[in-house]
Amino acid sequence: MVGRKTRKARAAAAVFAAAGAVSAASAQAAVAAPEDGPRHCVVDLRGGERSCFSSFTDAVAAATDGRITDAPASPRRAAGDTAFRAEAKGLAASAEAARSSDVIQGTFFEDENYGGDSLTVYGAAPCEKDGWVDYQLDLSDDWKNKITSVQPWANCWIWLYPEPGLNGDRDGPFKENTPNIGPFMNDRTQSIGFS
Repeated sequence: MVGRKTRKARAAAAVFAAAGAVSAASAQAAVAAPEDGPRHCVVDLRGGERSCFSSFTDAVAAATDGRITDAPASPRRAAGDTAFRAEAKGLAASAEAARSSDVIQGTFFEDENYGGDSLTVYGAAPCEKDGWVDYQLDLSDDWKNKITSVQPWANCWIWLYPEPGLNGDRDGPFKENTPNIGPFMNDRTQSIGFS
């Protein structure tokens, strides 16, 4: 019981710190975002640092600290690319990932079938599968009420919530690539839990 409280307290502190950093980083990232075509952003759950790129390849390279530099340029192609998925899963399981602390935990998309803008979330480690939410993210204003498809990574199950702070009726868990999350949470998500 003590471990759970400690973990929840650490998670709460990290979320509050990330929420402030994400808000502050949003204005800066918006300036660097591409003006034509989809925007592919990454956010670090540890401090909320956010960057946006014109290609999914560049976003994945940033989220993996340069360990995956050959991801498909299109998230749709990445969803069906077994070699890329195997490389990303291997990275999460490797000792190298544990040392460098950059593991992709989930990717979220504006449109069906992994289309439109994407948001790749990364952090310290894969999810533990212990019945608790390991990581959470309150979405920045430009991502609230926008998610339509999801890709879980690093042993994480994804839970979607209609209110900040993991509040409201949740949907999930999304355990596999989901090209359409369905009508309950489509374009309604404001916070995400990773378990």
